[in-house]
Amino acid sequence: MDERLSKVDPKLLELLVCPVCKGRLTFNRETNELVSEKARLAYPVRDGVPIMLVSEARRLEG
Repeated sequence: MDERLSKVDPKLLELLVCPVCKGRLTFNRETNELVSEKARLAYPVRDGVPIMLVSEARRLEG
């Protein structure tokens, strides 16, 4: 995976919350997504920019 795509500024990650549940997000390097376990959603990161739209999020299984 392109190195620049797999990075999210740690300071930005501290500030961002899930728009659905306002819960904490974790960065998954393998899928290049910000994950909200509480809302069971994964938000894509494109060119280092988190796409925090529910319509763009992927539902987590199980």
